[in-house]
Amino acid sequence: MPIYAYRCASCGHAQDVLQKLSDPTLTVCPACGAEAYAKQVTAAGFQLKGSGWYVTDFRGGNNAPAPKKEGEAAPAATPAADKSAEKAAADKPASTASDTPAPAAPPPAAAS
Repeated sequence: MPIYAYRCASCGHAQDVLQKLSDPTLTVCPACGAEAYAKQVTAAGFQLKGSGWYVTDFRGGNNAPAPKKEGEAAPAATPAADKSAEKAAADKPASTASDTPAPAAPPPAAAS
């Protein structure tokens, strides 16, 4: 059941009232008896705490991570990804000095 905030325009009395959606709106102020009692527009009375809920949390069959946004840190690697990277590195032959390219020569200095 929602909680509605009421305030009397006549005396200023304010009160939060727990009501069903089907209950009629209160119009009589319990403090002064005037028919100036009205609902107030207020913020939502709940907060979402924790890591949050995202569209990608409950998609079935697709376990691919969400696309990375600019400025966002890369997601942490999973243990399975670490093992596959280690296996790929183990299968690759060790590089030798002849496999690495020579560093590029610096550009010639301009004559003044």
